[in-house]
Amino acid sequence: MRKAGTVPVMMYHHVSPVDGMITVSTANFEHQLKWLRDHGYRSLTCDEFAGHLEGRPVPPRSVLITFDDGYLDNWVYAAPLMKRYGFHGVIFLVTSWIGDGPVRPHLGQNALPETPSHRECEDRIEAGRADEVMLRWSEVEAMRADGVFEFHSHTHTHTRWDLGPGKDVKNQHMAEELALSRAALQERLGAVSQHFCWPQGYFDPDYVRIAQEAGFRYLYTTRPFGQNRSGSDPAHIYRFAVRNTTGHSVGRRLRVAAHPFIGPVFNRFKLWKRGRGKQA
Repeated sequence: MRKAGTVPVMMYHHVSPVDGMITVSTANFEHQLKWLRDHGYRSLTCDEFAGHLEGRPVPPRSVLITFDDGYLDNWVYAAPLMKRYGFHGVIFLVTSWIGDGPVRPHLGQNALPETPSHRECEDRIEAGRADEVMLRWSEVEAMRADGVFEFHSHTHTHTRWDLGPGKDVKNQHMAEELALSRAALQERLGAVSQHFCWPQGYFDPDYVRIAQEAGFRYLYTTRPFGQNRSGSDPAHIYRFAVRNTTGHSVGRRLRVAAHPFIGPVFNRFKLWKRGRGKQA
């Protein structure tokens, strides 16, 4: 039986008709999903992806579709479109930003809630108005029950503890973040997985050790230039950010990412080019 040699991990944040950074329009997102479906791609669960890293076979053209933070637009637009095209996704939740209340309308229903741009979301979260732009636990539970999304940790507050005052005790802060996040997921969802995504993409050897000691084995980065092959290090999972573009464009990126020869050459070139830019 043919199996995937490498599994690209796709990273999203927002799916919304409102323009903004790290946002894919609803039209482009639907085009991307249609392209994936029409070209025989299959989205994995985190358990299936973990199995791939450990040597168990997964189908060719497998991908893992991930979303960071847990924005309201994931419920309003992304989930209905994922369900329509038969895909499964992963959301890494910032647990302190997730509130209580009834589920809100989503695509296909009337009077859809506002889904602001990323910068506006940041401003409202900072102002204590996270409920206006983030998921509620009721929506998380509805998406889980529907089988469209699964949910994992992205810390409790999404803070870069390595920056600013108190960075000398960043390790203590990170350990507390992980404990709070795990407690919230355990209380609300009844379980905590071994999958964890770094806030704002930052990690160092101390953080990796702390996450592993907390019970996390599969650590997701924001680093795009590598391949998630069978036997790859589960503490360094590569992901590439999906741009606000067509399915054809995303398809080209997936084919490069998964190619056994072109992929490594592309990644080495990109890393070399990035290094040259830092030296300039």
